[in-house]
Amino acid sequence: MDRIKRISYEVLDKHKSKFGEDFADNKKILDEVAIVRSKSLKNKIAGYITRFIKKEIREEKSKQAQIASSQSEEPTEKEVQVDAPESTPASEETITKADAETVSVKEKVETTEEKTE
Repeated sequence: MDRIKRISYEVLDKHKSKFGEDFADNKKILDEVAIVRSKSLKNKIAGYITRFIKKEIREEKSKQAQIASSQSEEPTEKEVQVDAPESTPASEETITKADAETVSVKEKVETTEEKTE
């Protein structure tokens, strides 16, 4: 692990709650919590911390969006299953195809999640 990442992780372990998405603010906070004499090193550390925080926020938003989309899909699946007993044999075949498509979509989402982890 290179020096920038190592120092950044050490600072984040102790003071993560103080840092945000703004580079200038992170540079000021870094001045308060650590002594970095080199201007270029300080800028690199603050930049890495900023990118790290932004990446975490982006990942959290995408997880929440996936959860929200999966929750919005669940009620429609239940409605289809409730309607199924009252339907004719031809429409039951259509529902079965829809269920198979839903399962394949869920499998794709699960494999995509596994790849990102």
